[in-house]
Amino acid sequence: MNLLSIQSHVAYGHAGNSAAVFPLQRLGVEVWPVHTVQFSNHTGYGSWKGEVFGAGLIKDVVAGIDERDVLGECDGVLSGYMGGADIGNAILDAVATVRRANPSAHYCCDPVIGDVGRGVFVRPGIPEFMKEKALPAADIVTPNQFELDYLSGRASATVAEARDAVKALHDLGPRVVLVTSLHTEKTPEDAIDLLASDETGMVLLRTPCLPISVNGAGDAIAAMFFVHYLRSGNIGEAMARAGSAIFGILSKTVEEGEREIQIVTAQDEIVNPTRLFEVQEFGT
Repeated sequence: MNLLSIQSHVAYGHAGNSAAVFPLQRLGVEVWPVHTVQFSNHTGYGSWKGEVFGAGLIKDVVAGIDERDVLGECDGVLSGYMGGADIGNAILDAVATVRRANPSAHYCCDPVIGDVGRGVFVRPGIPEFMKEKALPAADIVTPNQFELDYLSGRASATVAEARDAVKALHDLGPRVVLVTSLHTEKTPEDAIDLLASDETGMVLLRTPCLPISVNGAGDAIAAMFFVHYLRSGNIGEAMARAGSAIFGILSKTVEEGEREIQIVTAQDEIVNPTRLFEVQEFGT
């Protein structure tokens, strides 16, 4: 399997492509990473060095790959943090280029906009771009709960509200929705939920809530869910494998007392999670 991953990149730590590429490779995927930014570290530290790349650079790199006449072998495009709406347009151009070469290729959009407690943290124009352009083009979308609420224009504090919010996202275009870090009235205080939805229905994966707050976990789980879904075509299996893997990685991170997710140290969790959680019907 070959995937084009267009995301941010940090030299130190794990976020964007730095969190997505290695798990994909560990799962046996050939990844073609294209970086939208090059930062010293993720912005959660409060200070960083580096720059956001222009849309022209992304287009040039994709054009260079296209010249190798290999995009017909590309099974999908994964996108995450976009430095600006112009970069978003370059990503959608890349998706269109890949689909011309391989009409069966899928596009997975991680619509990075913000998070609970932080609000919107991307540049102006990005949230509107996600809703109006990226989601209609996407086959799969992987928002957190804040992004689900923002993009759907609804709250998701209850099971019924979450169902309606996810359906609203489907109406925007994506056939598959994965919601991360979900809390409804049925989520225990010591747990955290994942919700996956497609035409077959909605399923839930519940794991213990770990005492940790890190960057990059969403990037990693979106990547792993994408490849497991492409291989199985089953949202429950894809969510169980991805969710169990990220739980194992985060558990190791807590054990090590590290601020950066321990993707390399806990790499065996990616392919063979120590604890495999089971999915259930959403709302039960």
